[in-house]
Amino acid sequence: MSKEENCTHDCSNCGEECESRKIDFSVAPNPLSSVDKVIGVVSGKGGVGKSIVTALLASLLQRRGNQCAVLDADITGPSIPKMFGVSKMAQADVNGILPNETRSGIEIMSINLLTDDPSAPVIWRGPAIADVVKQFWSSVIWTSVDYMFVDMPPGTGDVPLTVFQSLPVDGIIIVSSPQELVSMIVEKAVRMAEQMNIPILGIVENMSSVICPDCGKEIKIFGESKVEETAAKHGFELLAKIPVDPKITALCDAGDIEKYPGKYLDHAADVIEKMEKR
Repeated sequence: MSKEENCTHDCSNCGEECESRKIDFSVAPNPLSSVDKVIGVVSGKGGVGKSIVTALLASLLQRRGNQCAVLDADITGPSIPKMFGVSKMAQADVNGILPNETRSGIEIMSINLLTDDPSAPVIWRGPAIADVVKQFWSSVIWTSVDYMFVDMPPGTGDVPLTVFQSLPVDGIIIVSSPQELVSMIVEKAVRMAEQMNIPILGIVENMSSVICPDCGKEIKIFGESKVEETAAKHGFELLAKIPVDPKITALCDAGDIEKYPGKYLDHAADVIEKMEKR
């Protein structure tokens, strides 16, 4: 069998210069769209809070006067509409699909906005899921967006590969948690981005600690973090450490994530706003 036939689609563990890497897979946006910067939010594994970081960053930059958007590329586990309290079905006209808007005006598109039952599982194979992600870019009319955040599923499979190859990604933010195991898996996401020539803006560590509500002491429930070592090893920046905060969970459950007042991601937002304009 050829190398192409043996391909596992896991670019993080592959150094082959296969033909699929040489083909131009880029997808044109909807002719009526205007998106200045595309930022992928990725993680090596699930459960580290990638979607929460996506929602918090979009909300923070929106409050700073930017027009933000969230493309929910986690087709089998979408959570963005719930966090923002958006449940109305997306509409379409002859020109394309119209994204829904949050209370503050953030444009969002998710598979949950296109189905009658948001709780119904999406039982599709990888290529079908990847095609939907491309349609979210090519068929949706994104209006004067300064920063689009792409909330990607965990890992280094079909969807992250599709996003990196098909969308004009200007940089990625990696989300991690303090466990040693997660630090190891982060390496896979880092190596994939490096092999795909996608700039890494930095890493955000979620659930880094718990702050005692009585005395204010920081408790590192997962032990000492390895995130600084990982960032230094690959030459990118630690953008933020977010503690476990029950307020975040409560606001997500209530669909009010835009109301979160925490400033843990201020530096990450500064880095994003300093990205060079296209």
